[in-house]
Amino acid sequence: MTVVVTRVPWLWPVFRRLVGRQFHSMAPRWEQIVSPGHLQSYEAALASLESPARALDLGTGTGLGAFALARRFPEAEVVGADLAEGMIEEARRKTPVELEGRVRFEVADASRLPYPDGRFELVTLANMIPFFDELARVTAPGGAVLLSFSGGAGTPIYVPPERIRAELGARGFVEFADFAAGIGTAIVARKGEGA
Repeated sequence: MTVVVTRVPWLWPVFRRLVGRQFHSMAPRWEQIVSPGHLQSYEAALASLESPARALDLGTGTGLGAFALARRFPEAEVVGADLAEGMIEEARRKTPVELEGRVRFEVADASRLPYPDGRFELVTLANMIPFFDELARVTAPGGAVLLSFSGGAGTPIYVPPERIRAELGARGFVEFADFAAGIGTAIVARKGEGA
């Protein structure tokens, strides 16, 4: 389903409820499912960025990406969003005490985010379906989007870099950088100031 939606995003409403239920049921064992080092390319790309005031981790799952963001950027306010309520419950339960004041988790559909335009200086996705219109809408001018794929082209939810460049370029993103770490890949795109 996720591969189909990645290729044909307008089919998302057909699959939304089923995907949400699937990931909700996997939440208690999610961290046993993901491969060790699945955030290597994500973290390599984060290391290239300046600290944002506000960051959004979409498809946060049990919060590992949001926690990595908060640790990398100790001054940032971090929101982790996921469609699956079970994932959000696990993320809240696993939030380290030292991050409780700066990281919050919310149930949200990445195709229709409940955030105002330009709200975040950084939006991240790890192995997540990118809804390009929403990514562009919630990213502040001059802000960045980071998309990472833990298994490179072999990741179940994968979007080729050429498509990412084309989709985000058409929405006002002007700078792109590629990263690789372990077997993973990532791309960072910066939104133009006037976009």
